[in-house]
Amino acid sequence: MLLIIDDDIAIQTSLSLLFRKEGFTVRTADGPFDTFEILQEETPEVILLDMNFSVDTSGDDGLRLLRRIRERLPDVPVILITGWGSIDLAVEGMKAGAKDFITKPWQNDYLVQSVRTALNLAQSDPVSPDRRELDQQFSFDNIVGEDPTLLTILKTVGRVAPTDAPVLITGESGTGKELIAEAIHQNSRRKRQPFVKVNLGGISSTLFESELFGHIRGAFTDARTDRVGRFELANKGSIFLDEIGDLDPASQVKLLRVLQDRTFEPLGSSKSRTVDVRVICATNRNLEDMVAKGLFREDLLYRINLIMVRLPSLRERPNDIARLATFFVNNLKTLYGRPDLHIGKEAMNWLKTLSLPGNIRQLKNVVERTVLLAHNDKLMIADFEQNLTVSPKLQASRSLPEVGTMTLEEMEYQMIQQAMAFHNNRVAKVARALGITRFALYRRLEKFGIPYTTEE
Repeated sequence: MLLIIDDDIAIQTSLSLLFRKEGFTVRTADGPFDTFEILQEETPEVILLDMNFSVDTSGDDGLRLLRRIRERLPDVPVILITGWGSIDLAVEGMKAGAKDFITKPWQNDYLVQSVRTALNLAQSDPVSPDRRELDQQFSFDNIVGEDPTLLTILKTVGRVAPTDAPVLITGESGTGKELIAEAIHQNSRRKRQPFVKVNLGGISSTLFESELFGHIRGAFTDARTDRVGRFELANKGSIFLDEIGDLDPASQVKLLRVLQDRTFEPLGSSKSRTVDVRVICATNRNLEDMVAKGLFREDLLYRINLIMVRLPSLRERPNDIARLATFFVNNLKTLYGRPDLHIGKEAMNWLKTLSLPGNIRQLKNVVERTVLLAHNDKLMIADFEQNLTVSPKLQASRSLPEVGTMTLEEMEYQMIQQAMAFHNNRVAKVARALGITRFALYRRLEKFGIPYTTEE
């Protein structure tokens, strides 16, 4: 049963018709008194709650009732609806336990989708399966490992993938956040629709609107033709917003609007467009700390993290190192036509002892370099040792100028110029080599007046 709590009879009627048409059993209540009379008779599966029951439009009525409902029915999902939506009210409602926040006038499809997602996520948690059972139920072809923490994550992915719940994937660089995002899409009802990847760290603030929302011809000097933005490309599918922690404050506001209303305007246009897209975000930053420091919007955080998935570092799942290394070698056997290629037992045990701060990405690079340069098909410890990256501390001691001969700013300028020349102005590789995000690199390129081209 779906319980609708709203003092406006027109709203009650409209929502009742909508959800009865969708196959729901519906009951309505005018306010707190009617609500608790109904709750004495039966327990709803989900509740739609208006935020105001008087001339006061502060939302206090709804928040008080929400807290009383959560005390009585902590496991029943509550979705807030208000015609007086405000950022602070949305955040307060989510903090008090609401699962979503919808503003009037609502979009029917989006509201029904939100209710179905809340119902799906409220189902009882099944017994933890093993890897074989997971692979029988879901498509996790490119995700390697059997660590209990990873299996718990895959179970969560399998459970939330069929919903349209926004997912925030966190973890250190190189832990496989993009693979998890792809798995969510591939196991969803949107799997036959586009999966659009956007690296927010590689988009400067001046290009943000054009890249994500598109532009029309003449919107700015170089806009010679219309361009479709990433959100429109992802319509009916999923969009993966990587490095969302690198987004500047102004761009955060623009992103929040499309997540809130599912509408946007291409740059240079006054005509709104509606988009139906599942949003998956990722970051290696602590967004809660950034919120506390005023660097990340709290309301945006609540919009993107209905489900949070934290990926463990490779050092937290050392038993999977052997499985991953074997997986990489097996792929390279076919690629390089070396069917007898394998890692020796001693070398495999040695790999497990490495700290690998770059996680899976670093392990993959080490294995690939070793395979390319090794003369024998049996890879030994010595083969791997000579292909490990030279210690940054050792390199620095060899190349740093004498103290007092150069300022930090001058050193930064020269290092960026050298890296740009070495990597042929390929911004992604330059940023990776310097250990910064592409967004941070773009800022420095603009600061020093170093020419560059935007990567697609």
